[in-house]
Amino acid sequence: MTQTRALRETAAAVRPAGSHRAWLRALELTAPITTTPQRVLPTVIDELAAQFDEAPALLSDRESLSYRALSERSSRYARWALEHGIGTADAVALFMPNRPEYLAIWLGITRVGGVVALLNTHLAGGSLAHCIDVVAPRHIIVAAELIEPFLTALPHLAGAATIWLHGTGHGNFPRIDLDVERHAGEPLARGEGRPPTIEDRALYIYTSGTTGLPKAAKVSHFRLMQWSYWFAGLMGVRGGDRMYDCLPMYHSVGGVVAPGAALVGGASVVLRERFSAREFWSDVVRWDCTLFQYIGELCRYLLHAEPAAGETQHRIRLACGNGLRPDVWDDFKRRFGIPRILEFYAATEGNVSLFNVDGKPGAIGRMPPFLAHRVPAALVRFDVTREAPVRDAQGRCVRCATNEVGEAIGKILEDESNPGRRFEAYTSQEASEQKILRDVFEPGDAWFRTGDLMRRDEEDYYYFVDRVGDTFRWKGENVATLEVAEAICAFPGIREASVYGVAVPGADGRAGMAAVVPDAGLDLAAFRAHLTDRLPGYACPSFLRIRCELDVTTTFKHAKYELVRQGYDPAASADVVYFNDPERGAFVQLDQALYDGIQTGRIRL
Repeated sequence: MTQTRALRETAAAVRPAGSHRAWLRALELTAPITTTPQRVLPTVIDELAAQFDEAPALLSDRESLSYRALSERSSRYARWALEHGIGTADAVALFMPNRPEYLAIWLGITRVGGVVALLNTHLAGGSLAHCIDVVAPRHIIVAAELIEPFLTALPHLAGAATIWLHGTGHGNFPRIDLDVERHAGEPLARGEGRPPTIEDRALYIYTSGTTGLPKAAKVSHFRLMQWSYWFAGLMGVRGGDRMYDCLPMYHSVGGVVAPGAALVGGASVVLRERFSAREFWSDVVRWDCTLFQYIGELCRYLLHAEPAAGETQHRIRLACGNGLRPDVWDDFKRRFGIPRILEFYAATEGNVSLFNVDGKPGAIGRMPPFLAHRVPAALVRFDVTREAPVRDAQGRCVRCATNEVGEAIGKILEDESNPGRRFEAYTSQEASEQKILRDVFEPGDAWFRTGDLMRRDEEDYYYFVDRVGDTFRWKGENVATLEVAEAICAFPGIREASVYGVAVPGADGRAGMAAVVPDAGLDLAAFRAHLTDRLPGYACPSFLRIRCELDVTTTFKHAKYELVRQGYDPAASADVVYFNDPERGAFVQLDQALYDGIQTGRIRL
């Protein structure tokens, strides 16, 4: 009996038909990856071009590429790379907005062994220079429209890479878009360069940099294949589908998962340069999309947007992504008429993946029993004060009980038949070592630290609770910022909320503070009563900051660093700050005298 057949029979015995079909599609599509190690995503594109020819592959208002044109365009970039001596493991940095050409460039360069670093297009100056320097590229490709922010990084660069301009607008650099036209577009012949295998590195994709400067995660060709075929299987991608992708292509979800899953399934991808809540549904209807990819708070922004004509006139059959919060889930699905939501949990560099194939509201995934041996993951008790897992008297980590919150970890396995369990790490050895937990359950074992706190219920569904470092202790209790934010956003008229802990002189731990964006005329008395009813006393925010909008990262996560730095000082910003005064039983506006009283300990929280 083959492994796939055995899994099929086991899955059928333990899950409902609709659910196990999705799992089996994913398993069957990914099973051949390790048996054909020289079949990588760029060569798959050639196979698809032979099959689908002029069928649309990548669509946008700027340009479109058929399967044939994508294959030919990537072959031109492959030959450009060979001409300029780019070989195995040589890095090329790409600084370009979302567009079909973006995918053609990195498919071509990785086809001959090059490694493409996908640079965040919102960076400039020293931050951008840091991201470039950590991968030491031989060449840097810069889109003409991004030349100004790139030039601010130029004085900070340590290396001497050759800079190529894509498009018009700056005469000091050679034009790569013109140079590639000299090269042939047919598939590479045997002997043209060393073809990579699934073991070779393909991309550098950067972390968000929420805990310091961004780190460059190594992404192998295996991962590109695994992500593309796995999601194609779970989503049941078919030839008539169109995937709407408005997420940054320099991240793994917007740049690999969404386009990769659609393409290997014979579908089309509609690329938009950036997300727009106002134009989202009109785009989806205009392009006749059937799938879309989301991340972070994108769905909340759509839910808070004014009603749009196209929001219920679409043909979307499935929304796939991660970060859809429980307080938004049902309202989002009902208002926009979304038949199915596929929520998942994963990290670019990590080895812990969870998938909510059943569409259970609020859950980030479930570990089917028939896959548990292939994906060894665990939740371990976590000490919020020390920001480290709890260890017992023997120095071993302690597994969480059902519904107990702990850090998710994944066992690192050097197994050739299961490369998905590896930790491919970062370019920085120090940063890589910080993500590894050793001697966890037995001497010498090694586990990847996700840095995420979760809980697992009685049915083995997992729920995201908070990021390590966001959860804080107050009055001897752990406070999960996302759970408090959900309670806040359940109050009518609150559009967004970001919760964090702030230091208070003379007090242990950190007091809760919330920055909120209300519609208008927030009833503070009713709001306080709402929080008191929904949250324990230690979790109710001690401070409230009223804002017109919240800053977010490029992956639609709230940016908290500046909020935490300013704290509750009313003079630190133009925002109105309120104090949850326990003596008066009310939110009162925080003025300088009240602030000074808290600072000196005269007023106790």
